[in-house]
Amino acid sequence: MDFNFKEIFTAFMVLFAVIDIVGNIPIIIDLRKKAGHIQSEKASLIAGIIMIIFLFLGQSLLSLIGIDVNSFAVAGSFILFFIALEMILGITLYKDNDGDFNAITASVFPLAFPLIAGPGSLTTLLSLRAEFHIENIIAAVLLNVILIYIVLKTSSKIERIIGPNGIQIIRKVFGVILLAIAVKLFAQNIKALFI
Repeated sequence: MDFNFKEIFTAFMVLFAVIDIVGNIPIIIDLRKKAGHIQSEKASLIAGIIMIIFLFLGQSLLSLIGIDVNSFAVAGSFILFFIALEMILGITLYKDNDGDFNAITASVFPLAFPLIAGPGSLTTLLSLRAEFHIENIIAAVLLNVILIYIVLKTSSKIERIIGPNGIQIIRKVFGVILLAIAVKLFAQNIKALFI
């Protein structure tokens, strides 16, 4: 075991920025309205499990099905792009076909995956693995999961403090930020596909 607090903190901050749970509060509130309730424990736990499994098996899993990290990141950038469009334009692109959009469905998809443990955070985990010791990355993931749980649990209180107009403003601002992240993720990885 080679625990290094500097590594844990750096990995934590990188993941925190990519997951952007605070920026996702408007989406979380939106999901709660659609589903009636969100299972915070379940969403946090599933997201954490997905991230830790992907940390160990991600690279081999992708190469097994013939997908490289860059292709995965480009696909992820499209998902982020469409989520950002929903936030900025106030439209709904994601529709649950069977109409059974309940608390369990919403907690797993799209909350745990791809919103929290999405292509952005999963590709970030792969790049962190090349840089840091695995136990430090796991510690950073666990700290993020705790923080995600706290934000999910208190999102309705945050909504009351900010108010509906504040949420709309935050939603649009973070939509633009998410759009920028999607463009950056696309631009960084599309080059590698044509080399």
